[in-house]
Amino acid sequence: MLCLERMKAMLVEETVQEPFRDFYRQMALFLLETEAVRRKIADGTWQELDVEEMQVINRRLYEDILPGHYETSYANPTYAQAVLGTEYGQILSVLYAELRCAIPYAFENRIEYLTILGELLIETYNCFEEQMPEYKALKEILYWYASDYCDVFLSARIEEQIKPENCAAVQWLADADLTDERYIYRFGEYITENEIGTFRHLNSLPEETIQKMADVYTEGYRIGFINTGKDLSKKSVVDIRYCLGFERVIRRAIENFRKMGLNPVIYRAASSVITRKEQIKTGYFGAIANKQYDYDHRSDQALFMDKRYIERKLDVLKTIYEKNKDCAAQYAGPALIEAFGQAPFSPQVKEEACSYSDAQNALVLHYNNKSGQITNQYIKGEERSFTIVAYPVPEIGEQYKEIFDDVIRINTLDSNLYGQIQQTLIDALDQGEYVHILGKGENQTDLKIRLYRLKDPQKETIFENCVADVNIPVGEVFTSPVLEGTQGILHVSKVYLNELQYLDLKITFEDGMIADYTCANFEKEEDNRKYIYDNILYNHETLPIGEFAIGTNTTAYVVGRKYSIEDKMPILIAEKTGPHFAVGDTCYSWEEDIKTYNPNGKEIVARDNSVSILRKEDESKAYFQCHTDITIPYEELEEISVVTKEGKTIILLKNGRFVLPGTEVLNEAFDDIL
Repeated sequence: MLCLERMKAMLVEETVQEPFRDFYRQMALFLLETEAVRRKIADGTWQELDVEEMQVINRRLYEDILPGHYETSYANPTYAQAVLGTEYGQILSVLYAELRCAIPYAFENRIEYLTILGELLIETYNCFEEQMPEYKALKEILYWYASDYCDVFLSARIEEQIKPENCAAVQWLADADLTDERYIYRFGEYITENEIGTFRHLNSLPEETIQKMADVYTEGYRIGFINTGKDLSKKSVVDIRYCLGFERVIRRAIENFRKMGLNPVIYRAASSVITRKEQIKTGYFGAIANKQYDYDHRSDQALFMDKRYIERKLDVLKTIYEKNKDCAAQYAGPALIEAFGQAPFSPQVKEEACSYSDAQNALVLHYNNKSGQITNQYIKGEERSFTIVAYPVPEIGEQYKEIFDDVIRINTLDSNLYGQIQQTLIDALDQGEYVHILGKGENQTDLKIRLYRLKDPQKETIFENCVADVNIPVGEVFTSPVLEGTQGILHVSKVYLNELQYLDLKITFEDGMIADYTCANFEKEEDNRKYIYDNILYNHETLPIGEFAIGTNTTAYVVGRKYSIEDKMPILIAEKTGPHFAVGDTCYSWEEDIKTYNPNGKEIVARDNSVSILRKEDESKAYFQCHTDITIPYEELEEISVVTKEGKTIILLKNGRFVLPGTEVLNEAFDDIL
């Protein structure tokens, strides 16, 4: 490639003045290193390396953004602007982050993509030769890179999500020797003791345990279709997402899925500014080398995003789905294995990082709304389902193996027993006008949740009886609240949402909509509010309360307390350990018109609210493309009670314990922490 020779020349040329010369030499060297890795992959010499050599290469590719190095890396927008100046520093830091996409491209042997990155580097380098460029000229280069190659990167991203033949990872997994830890470095993701430790622990487990883990995962997926009355036989593609280290379980799961007639798609979490969504990982991934780095670059699109660019992305999205509409129709939905146990992360807010203007926030919302509508047109919400299960990683603590065993136990609890207990709760809740949730001690929660009014209690119900299908483990009853009349304060002392920690999170609701919010993560109140606005409200001025649920998995709660890992539990498990409240779309978004039934045959009728019903007039007003669960742990609860239309009060929980007759068995788990 001609650009390789040009980058080699950049290492010795002095046509660009310092400090920019140092930046470009570092970038050229980095791309040349990734090309060397690609050649090892292409000619087969990668497989001849021993594990120590692979570890050295893996560390070298990610070293510049690791804590301890990131402080003096051009990837850090604060450092880049201190050294390169405010305008140049910001744009070159964004360029730096985009060039790091060379790592996955090298391991996937994507010569075309590596060439595109090399040309991008050279084009900006040429601007600095002999004289300093205008900031506008550099910004235009980034803009046209994103716009011109949108149809390349975004198209490939969509196709790898719906076409099994486009997924290299499926073949890697099929060919891998899962007893040899070298295989895990073949993915090109950053690898730590979490991934290696998970691999080693799974390899120590008997085959029947691995099969049990795979069966829980795939059966949850299958049963999810049955319970919602959807026809799985019409589908042929399952979207497998997981964290590296779980390959032994994934291989068994693939066998199970294929017996159901489903072929897997397994694709890497996006890294390009064109295809990634904030810092959220969707797909497979290894360790997150530095969460602060991901957070700093979550809004890099803000550097160049305008209406023209957003419309370009939407056009590409529509075109590629239309081109692949038959494949898209075969997509059954995602099946996720999440990992948890990493140290909670509370980011540093940096003024130097790119952030959206008010106008750009509006464009982001427009894109999310329209892209959701386009996707649902080709992958219909009423025809797809999902499942999700979570397991710990070694970072969770010295008792990792014991915790892992307990999580397996949590994930395989008796669904029939919980279904019966939860029906008792639902029978009481169905009598209610509203539910009152009151915090205990320093917890300031005082919240009234207005309930749907049943027309035929003999045939209808307000709450869904959720056992272990799509959301594993078992343990919750949930509904879409009536917004009008839902009001009060939701408060939780500490919670971990979408990889981010919140301290003293407090949200005020008026008629079911967020009216105010704050937390105690930062000294400045404006930083606290922006943190919530960016990462819970997702740039919306307000959101409705889309779900109210009561978690019944006291076993999971006790396991968290037993090992002092409550703050490390994923929301998937944490939401089952107390009442939880989701802000954003309802639990039935895009599926409100599908009749859904509980095991007792009653139709779950509370599927809509006064916002989601607007879909009948204008879909853009009905959906927010977000749904964030916030749980109050049992120990912070004084009472949960149901108030009937006659004014009668039925107490469900008192002082953090279940007191409704027929639910007391749930308290037995608490004996282990007394």
